[in-house]
Amino acid sequence: MSLEGHLSDQKSLRAVTGNTANWAELAKDCIAFANAAGGTLKIGIEDGHELPPAEQRVQSDLPDLLRRKLAERTVNVIGLPNIVTAINGGQYIELTVPRSLAVASTTDGRYYLRVADQSKPVTGDDVMRLASERAALPWETQISLQIPRSELDAVKVDAIVTGLRASDRVKSSVKEKTPNELLDHYLLAQGEYLTNLGVLCVGKQFRRAQLITAPVLQFIKFDDHGQKVNKIVWDDHALNPMELVEAVWQEVPDFKESYELPDGLFRQNVPAFDEVVVRELLVNALVHRPYTQRGDIFLNLHPDRLEVVNPGLLPLGVTPQNVLHTTVRRNEHLARLFHDLKLMEREGSGYDKVYEVLLSQGRPAPELVEQHDRVQVTIRRRILKPEIIDFIAKADDTYQLTQRERIALGLLAQHDALTARELAAQIELPSIDALQPWIKRLLEWQLVRSAGRTQATRYFVDPEMLRRHDFIGGTTLKRIEPHRLFALIVEDVGRYPQSKIGDIHKRVGSEIPRSRIRRSVEQLVKDGRLISSGIRSGTRYSIP
Repeated sequence: MSLEGHLSDQKSLRAVTGNTANWAELAKDCIAFANAAGGTLKIGIEDGHELPPAEQRVQSDLPDLLRRKLAERTVNVIGLPNIVTAINGGQYIELTVPRSLAVASTTDGRYYLRVADQSKPVTGDDVMRLASERAALPWETQISLQIPRSELDAVKVDAIVTGLRASDRVKSSVKEKTPNELLDHYLLAQGEYLTNLGVLCVGKQFRRAQLITAPVLQFIKFDDHGQKVNKIVWDDHALNPMELVEAVWQEVPDFKESYELPDGLFRQNVPAFDEVVVRELLVNALVHRPYTQRGDIFLNLHPDRLEVVNPGLLPLGVTPQNVLHTTVRRNEHLARLFHDLKLMEREGSGYDKVYEVLLSQGRPAPELVEQHDRVQVTIRRRILKPEIIDFIAKADDTYQLTQRERIALGLLAQHDALTARELAAQIELPSIDALQPWIKRLLEWQLVRSAGRTQATRYFVDPEMLRRHDFIGGTTLKRIEPHRLFALIVEDVGRYPQSKIGDIHKRVGSEIPRSRIRRSVEQLVKDGRLISSGIRSGTRYSIP
């Protein structure tokens, strides 16, 4: 399993040793991390692996060589290499690259930015935009208003502290901190003063108004003729971003409307606008907006759609064509606070969750448009195919679908058929080869059918199956949840100490891929629930 992503990457030791050394590629990745949020390069671990070879050793002078080569090829990049010994005894270099204070580049003037798991070049006007956005990033931690810590709203502090201590996403050691220590930990305060983030989240009302760019929300309802019929504005700065999300959901009566759909002898209610979708769009608008730019957030409700309009452009590296797969956080510390309060998923923008919910309710996918000074997301009210709701619910209950599978199944259920190219375009994939994780199991279970070959392959859901839901999921360990598999492996090794991986595989379930058993065992070793002895094929596992 690859550990590459927005904050991490892996490279073979061959990339920095001997004739195969590629210092230009290493410099590119380090520049990309420095221009984003920083990151870590694990040099000596091959792609697709979690550990280095057990017999691998790193020369003691290699870290110094790395520092020198990076210094020769980069500007405004700091590399901190360190030799690490893995649990299997193999060595690798962990190269930490902090976020740079100024724009990083190569010595010959090339710029890169880390977007998802790729280091992408920055060219043309985007270079100026990169410099501008980097100047905006530290906004959260600035104390330019010189507002003392005493100027905070005790009620808001209590609410945030209570939420953090009740969250299962916060470490126990963090929960034990005093309220003052939590303010420092989440960068809401620095020394004697509140940071801009602190003023935004726990400051008093008139102090929040002093920020100038504190968010203002406007809800505007239009009739069939485009005339305004209702307007609600949150512009007094009495609420922090977390409270704004709750206020909008509670105070807009139109969000509580629902449809009645026939369900056999009964009827089921389906919300006109799902709470999860509305909250995700609000959180995205508040967390990812540029707080150095003034402008209100608009929620424009039309009879057939809801438009959420946010000032500013998408973060550099994110486009309407890759938003489903790209993770770039413009306000890192605000996103961290929202995540720990369980108001958002930090791993992504939440846009994939919006996709999943809308498609599983038989509605079209969200529409994202970037204009010269704003970003607009449109979600449709109409349910295209009511039968999709029950179909996906039963399929999920039978097969425990992943989020990707629910999105793919929802798209295909809405269309008569989609070619491989069309389906890849709908879910913003770079090529048809990337479709496999999305539809492979759906084809195996015959929830989705196919016809044709290569790019002309057509995928579709049998209309009769969509209407009758006549599928039965057989019992198999292939879909076993990770925590249950961990428990089975621990129980098996407890009964049969000093077991090899092949023996564990046979006893736990041969229908489970061996690679998954191996990854689970390695994770259990990491967690200290199993211990290993021996090397390579002779490795055996026991309970500590």
